[in-house]
Amino acid sequence: MFESAIRALLAAVLCAPLLVAAADYPSRPVRLIVPTGAGGITDILGRVVAAKLSESLGQQVVIDNRPGASGMVGSDIVAKAAPDGYTLLMVFPSHPVNPSLYAKLPYDTERDFAPITIVGQVSPALIVQSTFPPRTVTELIAAARAKPGQLNHASVGAGSMGHLGALLFRQMAKIDFVQVVYKGSPQALNALLSGEIQFYLIGSVGTAISHAKSGRLRILGVGSAKRMPVLPEVPTIGESLPGYEARGWNGILAPAHTPKPIIERLYRGIVAAMKSPEFNDVLAAEGAIAVGNTPAEFETVIHADIKKWAAVLKEAGVRPE
Repeated sequence: MFESAIRALLAAVLCAPLLVAAADYPSRPVRLIVPTGAGGITDILGRVVAAKLSESLGQQVVIDNRPGASGMVGSDIVAKAAPDGYTLLMVFPSHPVNPSLYAKLPYDTERDFAPITIVGQVSPALIVQSTFPPRTVTELIAAARAKPGQLNHASVGAGSMGHLGALLFRQMAKIDFVQVVYKGSPQALNALLSGEIQFYLIGSVGTAISHAKSGRLRILGVGSAKRMPVLPEVPTIGESLPGYEARGWNGILAPAHTPKPIIERLYRGIVAAMKSPEFNDVLAAEGAIAVGNTPAEFETVIHADIKKWAAVLKEAGVRPE
């Protein structure tokens, strides 16, 4: 308790001059660190938000790509940056999962960041080859139970939304299947189309839609709690497996102890940026949805997801490296 009080006092002393500076915020360019390489939904959404936020703030918001170590390279930079609103972070689904995959992180996932808002949410899609007999999630579960350990599922690596969602699916449905790891989604899709694997919980519905339209693949369900606006006719997996939910998100964080007025200013600016046609065009292309929740709501999501995926990985026997 004494140590906690000391930390709180030090934070208050350090933040005092920042509160004064917050009145003039921003007075220089803002850096938005994207912990991935160029391209992909995290980078693209970050660039659209940065462009629109620049207009709102009256200062340029510059993208700084810092890929590596499942997002931890870029995240560490922001965790150790001055809490003055001039260094921000765009995170992706691995952010709440990393504490369960790595024994030691260079930062504390909850304590060292100040949540601002989730900008976009993506849902994995459960897909099968069009010739594979099951036409519903319930039928797929029955097929897996009839042949325990004989059906193959594609995975693109530990910690990916498809991998996590598949582990949760296996645990809740009480089935067994083989996780076949591929280098990336293109390779996994080719394996599915060739019949090498029977089903694939792909990380984003956007990639699955074009193949489904061609008739080569069939989407059995989506991992979100509610049906996706882009696929209103496709049921959620939870409709067949009550309580199931797997979704990823991209959100923006600041360093911990960033003054509340700055967080509120950024929140308003980011939510305004999310209403732009450019932003929504990107979401539509990825089959994603806009969120724009409050900093407090975002904090709740992070905390809940850390606990959720920690429990799933523990039950699956995945130990931190």
